[in-house]
Amino acid sequence: MSTPKKPTIWGQEPAVIAYVFNALLAFLVTIPALGLTETAAGYVSTIGSGVLALIVAWQTRPWVISTLTGAVSTILTGVSHFWLVLTPAQTAAFILLLSAVLGLVLRGQVSPKSGPIAPIVVIEEKLT
Repeated sequence: MSTPKKPTIWGQEPAVIAYVFNALLAFLVTIPALGLTETAAGYVSTIGSGVLALIVAWQTRPWVISTLTGAVSTILTGVSHFWLVLTPAQTAAFILLLSAVLGLVLRGQVSPKSGPIAPIVVIEEKLT
């Protein structure tokens, strides 16, 4: 007897997927063709990081670890845009690095809210 996996929107790796989206957002806001000013890019990136952090906290357990990691990510994203004297390319590289490191650290500490990756198999043995 096995229990089926629950279908999820974010799959079995919500933290990894969200941090990939965070890195992608950091890259996209640096594209000049989008016409974002540096301040607008900072707001978009910081708010996007916060929203993705909330999604990760909602999709994983224990949610406290996800929330703390997301808060660090969002705060450092804001700091890189508004307080550090970095070029837009350096800011994007910093956020890409931050997303990679926090995504890897968080991945080992949380599990998806939907349950285990593989179905659980229960073996019943008859005693004779």
